[in-house]
Amino acid sequence: MPSSRAPRLADPRLRQRLVALALLAVLVVFAGRLVMVQAVNAKSIAASALEQRLVTVPITTPRADIVDRDGVVLATSVERYNVGVNQQKILEFKRVEDGQVVAEGPAGAAEILAPILDMDPDELGAKMVGDSTFVYLKKDISTETWELISAENILGIEPERVEKRIYPNGALAGNVVGFMGGAAEGNDSVGLTGVEAAYEDELEGTPGSRTYEKDNTGAFMIPTGVQEETAAVPGEDVVLTIDRDIQWYAQQRAQEAMTTTGASEAMVVVQDVTTGEILALVDSDSVDPNDAAASDVEDRGARSVSTVFEPGSTAKVITMAAALEEGVATPLSRFTAPYKYTTANDQTFRDSHDLGTQKLTLAGILAISSNTGTVQVGELLTAKQRWEYLDKFGFGQTTGVGLLAESPGILHDYEDWDGRTTWAVTFGQGVSVTALQATQVYSIIANGGVKKQPTVIKGFRDPDGTIVPAETAEDERVISESTAAQLMTMLEDVTEAGGTGVLAKIDGYRVAGKTGTAQATGPDGKLSSYVASFIGIAPADDPRIVVSVILRDPKTEIWGGTTAAPVFKDVATFALQTLRVPPSTSKPTLYPTTWK
Repeated sequence: MPSSRAPRLADPRLRQRLVALALLAVLVVFAGRLVMVQAVNAKSIAASALEQRLVTVPITTPRADIVDRDGVVLATSVERYNVGVNQQKILEFKRVEDGQVVAEGPAGAAEILAPILDMDPDELGAKMVGDSTFVYLKKDISTETWELISAENILGIEPERVEKRIYPNGALAGNVVGFMGGAAEGNDSVGLTGVEAAYEDELEGTPGSRTYEKDNTGAFMIPTGVQEETAAVPGEDVVLTIDRDIQWYAQQRAQEAMTTTGASEAMVVVQDVTTGEILALVDSDSVDPNDAAASDVEDRGARSVSTVFEPGSTAKVITMAAALEEGVATPLSRFTAPYKYTTANDQTFRDSHDLGTQKLTLAGILAISSNTGTVQVGELLTAKQRWEYLDKFGFGQTTGVGLLAESPGILHDYEDWDGRTTWAVTFGQGVSVTALQATQVYSIIANGGVKKQPTVIKGFRDPDGTIVPAETAEDERVISESTAAQLMTMLEDVTEAGGTGVLAKIDGYRVAGKTGTAQATGPDGKLSSYVASFIGIAPADDPRIVVSVILRDPKTEIWGGTTAAPVFKDVATFALQTLRVPPSTSKPTLYPTTWK
């Protein structure tokens, strides 16, 4: 039978104890976590939070300038702007005047900006429609134009500041200065050729950075937050040895020579023999760095230091130098030079013109540029000696002029010369040089037998204006002062005594020099091309400059004495006047060129 006793309720104290224990456990966990956060891991958590709030932005400085020897700017950087639109924000644009809406949205903004940007309003308005947060409207606008746009205060119109490299003198020395490229969106990035490429680090300097703490929206800097800055180090201006005026005239004269002679290329080098500095380094059709893409690829560099050719008769002076230095001949040594001459190893050589058999002194061989006479002089030297003097004068090695694309030329070891090359090198064939290397030979002679390193870099100018001179190699004696002096007189025979260079004479100045004509490989791979040249020194009695003129494939005549020598005369005259070099005060005492 059912019990009449009431049901017994559970003891609530047990339940309360369990809840209390559970709460205690939770509190212990929270307390432990709090201890971990505030004590054990406080620093790492705070650092992590700070890291999330920090923003680092780069600090850059404008790329430094490239200037000529007198500080004339050849390359500089200017501030430009690209203008873009936030297509979402532009929808909110509204301009109210006198209580009325006069412009709103993309269409209204386009009507305002079109005259400033010189664009069609419909075309401009179409670019503003969409849902992108940034679309370019127009690139490369001036600071003044951006200021006009900014003054309109149009919501959604945003600037992008960029740096643009400009070249105020256009194609002047473009082959030396070089140009920029390599960035996305068409902006300048790095130097691609010339000094812009060779001295990238000096021009760019070292970028800095700014680190600051942002708010939770990411849009504003916290004024009392972390702020750190590493200053950028500005680049150094590169000061060239180039003289803008001499470079300009030489470029003009080179282009004229191409027109008058029909040559396919022209190169002119003007060097100060007392310092080794290059005053002009000219390549025809020189690139305009402001629009490099408009030039053919082969015209964008400096052919005068990168393209090689056989120097021909201008290299005969090295054979003469070797003979004098080794004591196997003097300027008055006598030779019999026939039209054709056959060496002991059955190699036959001939002169450019059949003048019969001539009785020539060593000076006379150089003056009329006799190949057969030069080979006979070479026979007085060993093959090793012939090679050593070509090497001493810089063949087969770069000059270190300061441009990346410089070629060392071609000078094979004398043990690798075949039976014909062993003699052909005496009159400038079987070897290849650049225009600068060919010039260096005459600079050595003009400087009393001492080689000074050719350079286009005068130094580096700090932001405070201090110029640090560029480092150059130590001077090197190549031949004796006595040999150099004899060669100078022999080279005057070329221009003064009815030699091949009479068209190089300059009124009031004594001139020493040498003509050259050499066969070269043409497009067909055969010796169907010619290189005509003249390299001269002025004033011969007190040398200051060497000027070389090289013409490839002149169509009027192939002889350097008639095509290149007149160009030398004009360029050298201009350079002497620009440098204010006084005229010669004495007349030469020349060597006899023939004997009886």
